Amino acid sequence: MTSAPIQPTMLPSDRIPSVQRRTLAVLSATQIVGGVGVAVGLALSSVVVDELSGSTVISGFAGTATVLGAALLALPTARASGSGGRRAGLSLAYLAALAGCAISVAAISLGSWPLLLAGLVLVGGGSAGSLAARYSATDLSPKGRSARHLSLVVWASTIGSVAGPNLARPADQVGMRLGMAEKAGPFAFSALAFALALLIILVLLRPDPLKLARGLQDTQETPGPGRNRTIRTAWETLRTTPMARTALIMIAVSHTAMVSVMSMTPVKLHHDGANLDVIGIVISLHIAGMYVLSPVVGWLADKAGKVPVLALGMALLLCAATLAGTAGHRVWQVTAALVLLGLGWSCGLVSGSALVTESVPLSRRPAVQGLSDLLMNVCGATGTIVAGAIVGLLGYGMLGLVVGVMVTLAGLWLASIRRRTPAAPSAG
Repeated sequence: MTSAPIQPTMLPSDRIPSVQRRTLAVLSATQIVGGVGVAVGLALSSVVVDELSGSTVISGFAGTATVLGAALLALPTARASGSGGRRAGLSLAYLAALAGCAISVAAISLGSWPLLLAGLVLVGGGSAGSLAARYSATDLSPKGRSARHLSLVVWASTIGSVAGPNLARPADQVGMRLGMAEKAGPFAFSALAFALALLIILVLLRPDPLKLARGLQDTQETPGPGRNRTIRTAWETLRTTPMARTALIMIAVSHTAMVSVMSMTPVKLHHDGANLDVIGIVISLHIAGMYVLSPVVGWLADKAGKVPVLALGMALLLCAATLAGTAGHRVWQVTAALVLLGLGWSCGLVSGSALVTESVPLSRRPAVQGLSDLLMNVCGATGTIVAGAIVGLLGYGMLGLVVGVMVTLAGLWLASIRRRTPAAPSAG
């Protein structure tokens, strides 16, 4: 069954700047609320799976489940955006996360860890929505400002990511007072957060930025019969658009490098005798590196160019891998590595996402953006598994070496592409 084509929304061009400011404000608010939802539930997810299953090995699947969910929901979110606008795509993602939280609450009450893992897959919709929101910020961006607008929405994630874990314990206490099972309260709180994010999108994201952008360009998307159409459209576009393909690869490399090192750093610090307070500080500084300077990264990408900032990101990731791999028992060096790791990831995500957006036609953007998020999350999940094996067999230092080699190869390939391919003009 073929969906009806999206109907463009018309608006006088002199009102576009004010609509874009409103869009950025709404998306930022959604990022804050949705970020709290993601962080609160995930703060205890591995602990709850460990308690219900009695297996530390199985508890590791909690994080994998949410990353897998974000990957699986990337294409449905993109297809919903392509056929119904950004409001439809974001609503689908947050509705899935809301359903996942409800299933998680039921799973904890029933004492079923398989059901909890199934719920966590849907909770990954919150991350899918967060990633899709950054692309939504670029639909109405004027030429030369896409990276800055995208980075503002990425920056808003900081608030939810930092505040969320600190709300897990109070949410658990409130939940138990209301008669919920222990540790079910945080997931119920996350459900409320995702419900609020969904409400904000449905009520306030008007006019829809993608519909309006298509109306201004007199462009319509005629969606195909299913998911395969989205994938085919994305691959066809990437085959004929070298800069979009390059940007997608750089995003995937940046994310793989970041999650591989970050996921194993708490284990390394714990084995070195660091207490939870020290580990918490290191991870907090890493998160700050990821998000706090993203507006600066966006400004630099618009001013200096997306490819140079991607190259800067690869250089920062290489420095981070080198510092991490040679840190030994020096906590300060591991901390410096994690901060640089976050900065490198920010350069890759912000500049790469803006380059993806600018390199492809408006009608094909949702499909390519969805494929980008799918590959990013699949690479991230794979990175955590491989990193665990490397550290377990060969040590944390070898992980730094492997990540460093991967980033170096990506940087060299980026340099060769830059020499062979002229900068792609903005696709509007």
